[in-house]
Amino acid sequence: MRNTVVRRTALTASVAALALLGTACGSSSDTAETPGGGDKAGEGKTAAKALTAAELAKAALVQADVKSGTLTEKVPAKDDIAQDKVSSTDAACAPLTFLQSGTYVGKPAAVVKRAWKGDAKKPAAGASDEDQFLAALDLEQALITLASYEDGGAEQAMKDLNTAATKCAGGFAYTVAGTKTDAAKVATTTAPEGADEALALTVSVDAEGVKAPMKSVVVRKGATVVYIPAINFAAASTGKDFTFPTELVDAQLAKLG
Repeated sequence: MRNTVVRRTALTASVAALALLGTACGSSSDTAETPGGGDKAGEGKTAAKALTAAELAKAALVQADVKSGTLTEKVPAKDDIAQDKVSSTDAACAPLTFLQSGTYVGKPAAVVKRAWKGDAKKPAAGASDEDQFLAALDLEQALITLASYEDGGAEQAMKDLNTAATKCAGGFAYTVAGTKTDAAKVATTTAPEGADEALALTVSVDAEGVKAPMKSVVVRKGATVVYIPAINFAAASTGKDFTFPTELVDAQLAKLG
């Protein structure tokens, strides 16, 4: 196989700050955290009450809720990127930086995370070593973050993300845990139905001349916002498109009710 494919794959995994999705599959205990008080920003305050950490953990997906792949109910602390490990060269793009990094926007009252890894594709008969290598990487991986907000914080988080998607459409740069990334383009795509608010984005990340696609869907149901960034490492190494795992969004919205 060509060394460039290996380098691009490794680089993209690091740059995207989502390599944790490949190693987070293994544990099966619930985890929830309470970052602190809700952010009082936001024009329209939801009538819905913020879920507690226990309620949020109960509302989060488990393996039985998904039709395919492997869902991990506990993301190791060492792989959980915190807001203070993330920065953007443009403050207006900070919400996108948080989304890209697998964390949340604003100051939620409670947070719970899940990791999901899709099923690998089988290489064609007689495939070359390089094609077999890419086939092993040809699966989607996602981090699912549920964040519950008080005092209109959920609406404000969605507003901030939508604003950032517009202002930073031409690209932005950000740093995650000391690694700098250049995002060349931000495109808004078709958002899913069934939520109070929804946003779908494709961000093209520069990786040694390859525009590696990263896809995210963010949905709000009442005072809870669900962030789902996803990546396919085969697509990241070649620049080809991949299909976002919409089953995760559908399952999560159904469980939130």
